[in-house]
Amino acid sequence: MTPAGESAGSSKKMIWTGRILSGIVALFMLFNGAIAVMRPPFAREGFAHLGYPDSAGLGVAIALLASAVIYAIPRTSVLGAILMTGYLGGATASHVRIGEPFYFPVVVAVLAWVGIYLREARLRALIPLRSRIS
Repeated sequence: MTPAGESAGSSKKMIWTGRILSGIVALFMLFNGAIAVMRPPFAREGFAHLGYPDSAGLGVAIALLASAVIYAIPRTSVLGAILMTGYLGGATASHVRIGEPFYFPVVVAVLAWVGIYLREARLRALIPLRSRIS
């Protein structure tokens, strides 16, 4: 018996690679969210460096944690990936706006989607990467 979305035709290596990638992304985002909630001085300085008022920090932290938790739950992982992509898009825009490198949030978003794509047969059926035409 396979979990929802994992078809019998999916290779075990592909599914486990997807689970590992998704787990790494979820842990990273949860760790970032925990730091944002605790708001140590370096986190406040980083937030101010990006041009955001200190009062917005808790709201951003809650959005990050909520999207990471939703992503970590298998049944809601696609919704979580959509929410995290929005969050990471904002992070990318924040870095672009002040002229800093913006690649890291983009890479995290791509890894989040690759992880789901590898382990979720329904997503692969919805977005096939190669044609089934012979």
